[in-house]
Amino acid sequence: MSELRFSLADVARVRLAVSPVNETVMSMWALASPVYHAVHLPWIDRARVTMRRPEVAVRVRPLVELARPRSWLPDFLTPAARPNVEMTEQLDQIAATPPAVVVQDLLATTPRRPLSPFGLALLADPRGLLPQLVDAVRVWYDEAIAPDWSRMRALLDADVAYRAAQLAENGAGRFFEQLHPSLRWLGDRVVSDDPFARDFDLRDRGLALNPTVFSERRVLWNLLEDSLPAGAYPVRAVGTLWETSAPPPGDPLARVIGPGRAALLHLLDTATTTTDLARLTGMSAGNVSQHLAALHAAGLVGRSRQGRHVLYRNTDAAGVLLRASGAADPIR
Repeated sequence: MSELRFSLADVARVRLAVSPVNETVMSMWALASPVYHAVHLPWIDRARVTMRRPEVAVRVRPLVELARPRSWLPDFLTPAARPNVEMTEQLDQIAATPPAVVVQDLLATTPRRPLSPFGLALLADPRGLLPQLVDAVRVWYDEAIAPDWSRMRALLDADVAYRAAQLAENGAGRFFEQLHPSLRWLGDRVVSDDPFARDFDLRDRGLALNPTVFSERRVLWNLLEDSLPAGAYPVRAVGTLWETSAPPPGDPLARVIGPGRAALLHLLDTATTTTDLARLTGMSAGNVSQHLAALHAAGLVGRSRQGRHVLYRNTDAAGVLLRASGAADPIR
């Protein structure tokens, strides 16, 4: 069990962001243990082909050795993300890690599992070998993550928008308890039902949270209290990541308003972004926007802004229409 203690300033400084480097690093778990990440099999099949290329395998090896299944990750390798951070910025941040911090973070992972050969070498020569690790992360992102990043990013961005709305509307207590079933809010702290036994005082530094597609079981926290406080939580609707959705065969609603608009109404039982709708339906973002504009003008879809995101959701009139057509249950 882990505990994170909050001051009033910490509550005000909870922030949500997408971390490209976290997805790149944590993807190694799915690649190594596909039986536990079956939802990602379409990606795993492609990533295995990529990893079999000798020029990729040799350069990515340092990352493979540090991001092993059932191993803790050193904090410097999964830095706290800020909104709109890009991969290059995070790689620069890792590359600038002081040698003493590299050593400290590596040693913090050893209670769970001994260091790999590269981990031991990095421990002995952090200044000399850290560039190899940064190169490994960069290569794996370019080869295995970047081709699917727009799809992943759409799901992650939609989750950030949804969670930000929850935090603003419900406050920190409800927010954390809805973030994951393992979390409880006890007045001034978050209690996490996990095997890590971490104990943090956030000390007015706030908390950076990022959704992740490659960790589906629990919330993962930084290991050391001296690190910037951060956590990675399982993204919503990860089962839709590699799928596209369409109206059910013979959908009468599609015959009335068209298959594209019907597909959107089937998906808008929860607030969703244009980008996420494009990913789920296989339509272009431009087509989705045109359909949403028509549905909004007809009073079937409402919209609201959360930060830089615009969220769309069915109105009551759309619910009546879906029920009348026999399509009340959303297709997922």
